[in-house]
Amino acid sequence: MQVDELLPFLRENQETLIQEIREGRYKPNPVRRVEIPKEAKGEFRKLGVPTVVDREIQQAIAQELSPIFEEQFSENSFGFRPKRGAHDALRQCQKNVNDGYVYVVDMDLEKFFDTVCQSKLIEVLSRSIKDVRVISLIHKYLNAGVIANGVNL
Repeated sequence: MQVDELLPFLRENQETLIQEIREGRYKPNPVRRVEIPKEAKGEFRKLGVPTVVDREIQQAIAQELSPIFEEQFSENSFGFRPKRGAHDALRQCQKNVNDGYVYVVDMDLEKFFDTVCQSKLIEVLSRSIKDVRVISLIHKYLNAGVIANGVNL
């Protein structure tokens, strides 16, 4: 399904979809593997692209959970955060320099999301999210699988 087909699909299937989610019967689709070239020649970043419907559901989950977890993030965290961006990060860097800090630690945890302990993640989420249906749905997304070149991996 393409993005422009989502609204008609939801108009037709919204009630069924909502009922399946509420009753814990919704089964997320496997993500589609896409490889994006990295700056280093010959290297690729593997991404999992969810279906249009699953993206919509994931966005709804994120919108509900974001306010719950936003207050727990470091004030020095700027990536993928609401109302924070590169200019805010630069202002914080300038403030740190003005405050006398002279060292910077720059790191990128290689394949971080591939190595997250899912049981620990679910445990941490469960401390703040009391609706077991939401936890169950997140768990299903984590285990939805991957399709690459038309083959389930």
